[in-house]
Amino acid sequence: MAPTVSDNWEERCAARKAAQLASIPPEWILKSPPPESQTNVLSVPRECGLLTSREIEITETADVEEILRKLHRSEWSSVEVTRAFYKRAIIAQQLTNCLTEIFVDDALKRAQHLDDTLSRTGKIVGPLHGLPISLKDQFAMKGLETIMGYASWIGNYAKRDSVLVEILYECGAVPFVRTNVPQTLMWGETFNHVFGRTTNPYNRRLTPGGSSGGEGALLAHKGSCLGVGTDIGGSLRIPSALCGLYTLRPSYERLPYCGAVNALEGQESISSVIGPMANSLSGVKIFTKAIIDAKPWNKDPIAVRKEWSEKEYRLSDHGGGSSLCFGMMWDNGVVKPHPPLRRAMEMTKTALEAAGHKVIDWEPHRHLEIYKNAEIIFAADGGHDYRTQCELSGEPLIRTMSPTTDAHESALDQPLAQSLVGEPAHRSAYELWELHKEKRDLRKSHLDHWESTVSRTGTSRPIDAIISPALAYTAVPHGLNSDSFYTTLCNAMDYSSSVFPVTFVDPIIDHPDPPHEFHNHEDEAIYKLYSPNIFAGCPVGLQLIGRTLEEEGVIALTEIVDDALKKFR
Repeated sequence: MAPTVSDNWEERCAARKAAQLASIPPEWILKSPPPESQTNVLSVPRECGLLTSREIEITETADVEEILRKLHRSEWSSVEVTRAFYKRAIIAQQLTNCLTEIFVDDALKRAQHLDDTLSRTGKIVGPLHGLPISLKDQFAMKGLETIMGYASWIGNYAKRDSVLVEILYECGAVPFVRTNVPQTLMWGETFNHVFGRTTNPYNRRLTPGGSSGGEGALLAHKGSCLGVGTDIGGSLRIPSALCGLYTLRPSYERLPYCGAVNALEGQESISSVIGPMANSLSGVKIFTKAIIDAKPWNKDPIAVRKEWSEKEYRLSDHGGGSSLCFGMMWDNGVVKPHPPLRRAMEMTKTALEAAGHKVIDWEPHRHLEIYKNAEIIFAADGGHDYRTQCELSGEPLIRTMSPTTDAHESALDQPLAQSLVGEPAHRSAYELWELHKEKRDLRKSHLDHWESTVSRTGTSRPIDAIISPALAYTAVPHGLNSDSFYTTLCNAMDYSSSVFPVTFVDPIIDHPDPPHEFHNHEDEAIYKLYSPNIFAGCPVGLQLIGRTLEEEGVIALTEIVDDALKKFR
């Protein structure tokens, strides 16, 4: 007899959350979870007694290249690596609520198949053979629900795999968990009515970011070595910056999105893209190259037909990687970064100069126009898509990420993005076309501005990349991540970009700035938000911005910056 499905959205959400809990092996449940008052829970997986010393060794190996080397040499089996990361992922789930789909038996069965194949043939299945990979709750997997934060999507079982999942199987990977997202996806935080709120393991009172926030929290906890998220306005880079990770935001359609579910489906003015998130830069490169080498354009009709270019990775258009010139975006003219971000930029500048490179100031160009154009495009349907999905179940549309109790005080009444967009309105086709035309003009203007830097670099080239914050702040209290233009700039201009970790907030040296003139009301509110003690110990990451479809070059340039920082530290 089929189970009765309630028409009440709250009951359906509660039942689905209970089913998720029931999918966890009882022996992986924490016997003595830390109290809610313990904000930093990063040490719990290592100290809770659920992981063996071998499992701790496996999961704390950050370098994906090293994990693959051991898997391919049969020093580690896929079953033991998958089990180790699964156990740690379940611990992370109990501490930060980062997961959605849990399918232990299926993942271990897949891992066993890969071990048997390697043992029988002596050959690996593909470049990602045996590697457990976590996926944002957008990537459909046959037979599993894809809920994407909507109560109405409970019971929405996929009939086939998304193209990315198909390619991951061909590459020998083990998809093993799916991770939490916000309702509508269009938030820089992670909360929905079905699975609840995801928190940051560095400080559970703070957000891990979004919309790939489940991935961010899971990877920060080392419950995965490599995850896949998506990005339409910063959804890869924001959680990576807030959780101390590496990521790559590729250009439109470089990697295959086909078969993944999405919000605002059919909106192609500013395309959402997929990308890797990892604790190592090697993971970013290995994933990107593996997916491109699989020729995704043969499965996804809009994937760009561009093979991996070793020439671009060797930085042939950037002097071979020596004597580079970077532009530092100290302030985007919309929101001034908090002191820890400025210190991270100063550290990066010093490290690059010590490595023989040059750093000049980047001069912002038409940023407010770009921001307004992008935000109006995102809101062109007047919220119709979100309301439609919510009305299917009767659940309310979430209008704030702030908790209903113990919310942190905010000086911001209305985010700048809402002020720029104005009252919700369903734009006509002609109005949208005019926005497209404006965006093309802005892209051309920004390209010309970039090219003009050739007069200041001293390399006979324009700047090789821009370095900027990914956000004006580090992880903030839940509900207060209001600004995303440092990242949305790249989505609107379609610049390939990355995020890399630099340092941590240090209250002893990251003193508040004195009062000054503000760009706008949100800039003032964000200034007032900063208190070193609130953000103590939070990761501080920066963004590297390259050119359109320059993924190979952006990875290589990020490696140079990361290496310079490691030597500087």
